[in-house]
Amino acid sequence: MTEAISTDTPDSLLIREIATQSHDEVSLVAERMQATLIEIEGAHNAARLHSPQWIRDRLLWHIDNPEVLGKAMVAVLGTGEIIGHTLLRRETDPTGRDYGLFSTTYVVPRYRRQGIASRLLLAGEEWFRHFGLNRFSTWTSATNTKLIHLYEKHNYQVISSGRNEVTGTLMVHLSKVLPPPDGAA
Repeated sequence: MTEAISTDTPDSLLIREIATQSHDEVSLVAERMQATLIEIEGAHNAARLHSPQWIRDRLLWHIDNPEVLGKAMVAVLGTGEIIGHTLLRRETDPTGRDYGLFSTTYVVPRYRRQGIASRLLLAGEEWFRHFGLNRFSTWTSATNTKLIHLYEKHNYQVISSGRNEVTGTLMVHLSKVLPPPDGAA
């Protein structure tokens, strides 16, 4: 049985920063981070990679750590229901250049294929550009074709691949570089 695509995503969908002081929002996003891992890696590999507590701690590391330029953004319906999220952070490559990393993206299954993940991606890119970043990246399993297609639709390209050290899963690295803003070197 396939799940019907919901049609109740109003134009009033809001992309906003997670309410960092809301235990419920933090818990919900952490649970969905775990769900993403299980969806892509399977329950056995997900359990080998990260415990639910590690995932919650990692979320908090992104959003409540003065040493990290990171953020969790959520997609919220007019009813207040959170139907998706993405985690963002600034990273530095081995040459010392900063870039924006999409650490995870999730949309509730019944709301997929309605442009919500694209809106989260574009909001993330905008946030990164606010900090002067013009390179963006993500890593995902080579089997995560839906996410790969999403990023490719937004002009990301697979630039490398490698095996996950724990699970052996083939991972792909997608990246996009925008021209620097006018007047920038």
